Amino acid sequence: MAQTGNARIDEGKDSMKQQFLALSLGVGAMILATGHAFGQQRNCADRARVIERLATAYGESRQSIGLGANNSVIEVFASTDTGTWTITVTTPEGLTCLVASGQAFETLTEDLKPAKGSPT
Repeated sequence: MAQTGNARIDEGKDSMKQQFLALSLGVGAMILATGHAFGQQRNCADRARVIERLATAYGESRQSIGLGANNSVIEVFASTDTGTWTITVTTPEGLTCLVASGQAFETLTEDLKPAKGSPT
């Protein structure tokens, strides 16, 4: 019976090692994800500098604009020649951050119609 007790202890140690390893990997992944999120904050600069960069490097100009939460300005920049596009958010203090970007931009002239059964 002493061997059975020792075997159980060894199994418990192995299980604990596996749990510790899984926990360590999980914490490591969270740290990497947090670092990546903070790294994305570097995509912010003075508005004039961002707009100049979008125009000179990508040929993008403002296509639309709207007012977001906390009086932030949301803008869509795009190049009709290359199809690249960028969405920016500018704070009231003038800091502009890149939120999203992509390719295959198209200008639509269609009217959006409400879905059947939805209030007009």
